[in-house]
Amino acid sequence: MPLHVPPAPAPALRSILTALSSPSAVREAPATALRTHQGPLSPDHPLAIHVWDDVSQAGPPRTRLVGWRFLVRGGGRAVAAAEARLTADGWAFSHFCDGPYVAATERALVQAESLTAPYQPRLLSVPELYMLTLWLHHDLSADGAAGLPAPGDLLVPLAPAPPGIASHLPQRVADLLPRLTLRLGPAPLLREPA
Repeated sequence: MPLHVPPAPAPALRSILTALSSPSAVREAPATALRTHQGPLSPDHPLAIHVWDDVSQAGPPRTRLVGWRFLVRGGGRAVAAAEARLTADGWAFSHFCDGPYVAATERALVQAESLTAPYQPRLLSVPELYMLTLWLHHDLSADGAAGLPAPGDLLVPLAPAPPGIASHLPQRVADLLPRLTLRLGPAPLLREPA
C-alpha cells in the first residue's frame, strides 16, 4: 500500500529549497556525496522528526517534534538529507547530513511501501539508545507534526541499530517498547568479593 506522506510546513520546504540553491551552502556541507554530485538536487519524502526523550519512563511514549528531514535526491537516489528546525522566527534550514541513516531511511521507506496496511511515515529518534527509526503511524489523517506512538504503530529501526535490536525489522510499538526500556533499566548491583 502506498505511504501517505504528510506535507511539510511550506516555510520548512522553502528553507530547504533555498539551501539547495545556495552554492556556498552545498559546497560547505559536511555531506561528501552532496558536495560532489553533478546535476540537479531536489528534496523528497518530507518526514517529521520526533524525539522520544525518556524511554525508561513508565507509561506510553512521550515525543516532541524537533524538525523535518527531507531526503535530497540527485541522479535518482538519495545523496544526503536536509533538515529544517523550528526557531523563534519560524522554520529555518538547519543542516545537511549524510551517513548510513540516509540509505537506511530510503531502504525502510521502500520496505514500508510493500506492507499491506497504509501508514503515515515519520522519523522517531531515541537519543538514549543512539537509535533512529522509521515510525509508521496508523492514523493517516493525523497532522505529521503531532501525535504519539500508538501501540499498533510500527517502528522500523534504521541501520545501524543498537546491539540486540534488529535493523529493518518492522515491530509494533507495544512489542518493541519493553525491549527498549529493558535496555535502559538500572545496572545490576555488583557485589564485593568475599
